[in-house]
Amino acid sequence: MSEEETLFEFPCEFPIKAMGKADVELPVVVTEIVRRHVLEVDEAAIKTRHSKDGNFISVTVIIEATSKKQLDAIYQDLTDHPHVLMSL
Repeated sequence: MSEEETLFEFPCEFPIKAMGKADVELPVVVTEIVRRHVLEVDEAAIKTRHSKDGNFISVTVIIEATSKKQLDAIYQDLTDHPHVLMSL
């Protein structure tokens, strides 16, 4: 499989998930990063969930992905941000 090949057919709905400490505005950070790469992000497509002890938060944003290149750029920006501990 070449670098540009993927198992996904684009465009497609794709969930972007990022996790970090609950004491930062992670939903704002993740949404701003995703909006750099996606024309429209529906507010209803943004979900947050706190960990059992409330120390961590996960943010999921469902987007209409248009390419592997777009997804790679989103994940690179997320992992480069100091408040994002993990992205899936």
